[in-house]
Amino acid sequence: MKPTHLLLILFCAICLARNVEGARILGVFPLPGKSHFAMFKEVMKSLAKAGHQVDMVSHFPQRNAPPNYNDMISLASIGITVVNNMSYELVKTFAGAELQGLVQLTGNDICEALGHSEVQNLIKNPPTDPPYDLVITELFYASCYFAFGRHLKVPVIGLSSSTIVPQANAPLGNPLNTAIVSEISDRPASHMNFRQRLTNTLTTVYMNLQSRYYMKAQNDMVKKYFGPDMPDVEELERDMSLLLVNTHPIFHGIRPLTPAVVEVSGLHIHDDNSTIPAYLRKWLSDSSDGFIYFSFGSLVMFESFPSADLAEIYAAFAKVAPLRILLKVSDPKKLPRGWPNNVLPLHWVPQVQVLKHKNIRGFITHGGLMGLQEAVAYAVPLIGIPLFGDQMGNINICVERGIAVRLNYTDLKADKIVAAIKTITQDPKYKKNMVAVSKQFLDRPRSPHDVAVFWIEYILKHGADSLRSPATKLTWWQVELLDVYGTVLASLLLILYIVKFIFSTILGHVFRTSASLPLSKKTN
Repeated sequence: MKPTHLLLILFCAICLARNVEGARILGVFPLPGKSHFAMFKEVMKSLAKAGHQVDMVSHFPQRNAPPNYNDMISLASIGITVVNNMSYELVKTFAGAELQGLVQLTGNDICEALGHSEVQNLIKNPPTDPPYDLVITELFYASCYFAFGRHLKVPVIGLSSSTIVPQANAPLGNPLNTAIVSEISDRPASHMNFRQRLTNTLTTVYMNLQSRYYMKAQNDMVKKYFGPDMPDVEELERDMSLLLVNTHPIFHGIRPLTPAVVEVSGLHIHDDNSTIPAYLRKWLSDSSDGFIYFSFGSLVMFESFPSADLAEIYAAFAKVAPLRILLKVSDPKKLPRGWPNNVLPLHWVPQVQVLKHKNIRGFITHGGLMGLQEAVAYAVPLIGIPLFGDQMGNINICVERGIAVRLNYTDLKADKIVAAIKTITQDPKYKKNMVAVSKQFLDRPRSPHDVAVFWIEYILKHGADSLRSPATKLTWWQVELLDVYGTVLASLLLILYIVKFIFSTILGHVFRTSASLPLSKKTN
């Protein structure tokens, strides 16, 4: 090999080594929600696989994590478990809950974990050999954790497992046009009519004002746990250099985004080739007439539903035999007896492996975004039974796209359930529509993992302000150009006043001159 070739190879190797030089990254995810963490762990594991040192603070230590993935602090002992395995009664409470309760439960209460002894030790004695280069945390209602970026003097990146909460648009400089970006629960897949735009605008303004009001309690917390010089959380949110958000036009429509907001929808979906237990593999393979997968995810305990509802569901499942039902429940021992022979209740289900199975005919879901994305990825028609939060809007969009049928969880009657199952399994348009939507969802230039790692490394390479919108330096009335419109309006009014004054003066002078002239005498 020629010396020039060797030099070229050496030069490329040096450049490559410099490009993938590892950073030390702190990941802080204090919300004990498994569905949220499903996305976050994939981002952090991807960074570890890319050669970065990842230190994690979370409720969910990982088995078989990459070598650079370090579960440094476990928050599992602090006892916040309400957002997992909720009962039917608690679901009804959430369905009618006001924003105050949501902010308190998933924001202010979560900020108290800053007082955890190990977290306090991290704050007071952060590692210095090497120090942290970046902080990554969740963007939801616990904005107190953005203080880590200011405290460690490093960029901070946010992750959102759903859409952007309304109050986070301003700190990102992200435009929020309520004519096309919907926050209402019955948001449509296409355009909104006047009533929906009016409702959406009022709802968005209300959510912005209310969330900011109730999150003020976190201002005292960051000063208590980080020091008296720490600014308010609204200012800390403006430190965010990048937001990776779990949205896609299929589910959330076309919306304007700044370069600092990057969509990575479905990042948690990957075929991990997890082993299906032998008994389940046989059950799935023997389901020659097909099977329906029923799961309310990690949030809700199906077995806690009223006995009357369970009786209706059991009756419906019996009527659709020989079609089988794979039923995921939190605790099969607590599930009331009486399910028909075509039902298999299980505590744990390898969901991706089940959704990609050749015999699956449909998926009954509560409408959680993660599960919907998995169903779309593997083109499985849906029956949606939304319970609370964004689930209503998620299912409504799926219904509008012709890939789902919606049922009301307060009106679960056997005949309605049977009709829904027959609709998605016997009407070919649902499978056809789902295949088309699936192709659109998966048609991307790069995987969401690669996109996430690229933009995080972009911030590491080019600095905290490299993607920041100039709108973050403006007040809300400057962003909305109210000062400009006000100046233009005042100028027009001033011009009109001057014109009116000039005309009034001229006309007044003319009339006064005419009145002062002597009348001509009439001559014969």
